[in-house]
Amino acid sequence: MAEKTIRHIVRIMGKDLDGTKTIEQSLRGIKGISHRLAHTIAIVFEKETGIKPTTLLGEIDEKLDKKLEDIIKNPVKHNIPTWQLNRRKDIETGEDMHLVMADLDFSLKKDLQRLFDIRSYRGLRHAWGLPVRGQRTRTSFRRKGGTVGVFKKETKQAASKAAQAKQEAKKKSSK
Repeated sequence: MAEKTIRHIVRIMGKDLDGTKTIEQSLRGIKGISHRLAHTIAIVFEKETGIKPTTLLGEIDEKLDKKLEDIIKNPVKHNIPTWQLNRRKDIETGEDMHLVMADLDFSLKKDLQRLFDIRSYRGLRHAWGLPVRGQRTRTSFRRKGGTVGVFKKETKQAASKAAQAKQEAKKKSSK
């Protein structure tokens, strides 16, 4: 019986994934795929190819990598529910889609730029680096410097030194 060789690095969606982990665990390494979606993709992959989700990613054939990429690129075509997608009802196309890797970063940047261009509150707060969802800012979200309007309590040693300095100042002034 021939031994199965394991590919330790498997390239899917332009990302090197760990071939010594299961299909589901390895898919989590792709930006934009959560644990829940990775589980769903692994189940869909099993239905289409017959390979169990507990199989190591490095054990599957290289030809099936393209099948896995197709499921990731077109989840709606493979009957993955739309509520698991990260880009539903896109503002430009109106379609439900799932973005991963650089496409996800680009769309986020484009959305924030659109919000800033229309001068919405959210867009401006994002641009200024301030919290967007109503958190207080007096003590939190400070980049450098401490809080405003807060005085530290004097320690006992500092208080006794200050009292001694006052007494010495009185003695000098009375002489």
